[in-house]
Amino acid sequence: MMPKKAAEGDTTADLLAYLFGPGNHEEHIDPHLVAAWTPGLPCPARNPDRMTLSDLALLLDAPVDALRGPRPAEHVWHVSVRNEPTDRTLSDAEWATVAAEMVAAAGIAPHSDTHACRWVAVRHADDHIHIVATLARQDGRHPRIRGDIPRMHTAARAFETAWNLTPMSPLDRTARRAPVTGEREKAARRGLPETARESLQRTVREAAARATSTTDFLTRLRDAGLRVREHHDENNTLNGYAVALPGDRADRNTRPVWFSGRTLAYDLSLPRVRERFHPPIAPADITRAHTRIRQAATLLARAGRTEGAGDVAALGDLLTTAAATSPATIRDQVRAAATAFEQASRAPGTRTLHGTARAHFKAAARALDHAPRAARGGGAPAVLTLLIALVEAIEAATAWHHAQQHHAQARAAAQAAALLREAATLTGTPPRASRTAPRTVRVTPAAERGPAPATPVTRVPPRPHAGPHPTPGPGPAPGPGRSR
Repeated sequence: MMPKKAAEGDTTADLLAYLFGPGNHEEHIDPHLVAAWTPGLPCPARNPDRMTLSDLALLLDAPVDALRGPRPAEHVWHVSVRNEPTDRTLSDAEWATVAAEMVAAAGIAPHSDTHACRWVAVRHADDHIHIVATLARQDGRHPRIRGDIPRMHTAARAFETAWNLTPMSPLDRTARRAPVTGEREKAARRGLPETARESLQRTVREAAARATSTTDFLTRLRDAGLRVREHHDENNTLNGYAVALPGDRADRNTRPVWFSGRTLAYDLSLPRVRERFHPPIAPADITRAHTRIRQAATLLARAGRTEGAGDVAALGDLLTTAAATSPATIRDQVRAAATAFEQASRAPGTRTLHGTARAHFKAAARALDHAPRAARGGGAPAVLTLLIALVEAIEAATAWHHAQQHHAQARAAAQAAALLREAATLTGTPPRASRTAPRTVRVTPAAERGPAPATPVTRVPPRPHAGPHPTPGPGPAPGPGRSR
């Protein structure tokens, strides 16, 4: 759930006319009130004989007009609150609850304050509402709304947890940066399956996961067809970058729409991309990729807070690389798993970039990326072996996030594991279970974190049978990769 504050305005009637109107591209469906400062306020769209838009604007503006002192230059407060389109559709009553909590958190209308600002909540789509208020209390005082956006994000996170909604609030800088309304509408008008932001996020993340230097990273972006703009400081040192999708333009097609790395995702800024760099791994190491992943999974399950945060970040890069190099038959599933794991790869708080588990994940990723194409075609057994190792690693990440009480990250990791199991079913007959019981990954408390329950993970898929089976090629990594 994402609260987003629009620029304050000075004309209440114009904003209401837009919200209750058809929209710029006929996108508004059934505009109506879901809540207001006073119960039972008639809706101008459904009861025009009792309330017109002009009447509603006059009622909202009345406390502003009654001010004896100076009036705010821009007295209209406007916030939209949006869910992910994939979330369930909230009812009007649920959105009314959200609206009341948001204005209370913002300081517009604290609970039980009968002299607060006047406000309304308008709904004209399934996935969001707009809240409009005027910045004058009914007792003639000005509201205290400084810090309103952070407080609304805190309220949004409570709804995400209580109603099992997709985490979108960026307070801990781990939530996915979702496209805004205008970006979605633009993609729909152009007949595109996704927004420019989403296309850029995927392309930049893949380049970051596979690059070994800043030059290599920027080259991969350009090779992928993106427009790249470099930013240099006063010493001509590269300290940032921005990307644009060809054909994505603004201001009547006069300029490209640029996105800096940080605005795409918190972990795609240039400093965070540089943290990913790791020396290239020799192609021969492809034969040990699944072994390295399993070893890293065991270490991750026992990692402390800062070390584990670095480990899950490296695991996210490994999944991105695996998606890029997977066979076509499972590439969509592995790519979906990498996307689902994205938030799980961003753990709140500090992290260390050293550790054996992180090194193993990075080595496995480099092995997949640098292996000759022929070495990736080890057939279904090799692909299945790699997928099972990846599932074990994600199960360990899920357990680690549970131990740290990272609930959103744990849900993201669990979803990624389910998608990888689906990919495993597409590789052919699953391997027979070994005669020994499946390995159980356990989390043990670490000294650097507070007391946390040790959550056992017992649903790790059985490893391939130790008996004879077709010999894979030079390595277990999946499918053909994309040449640069």
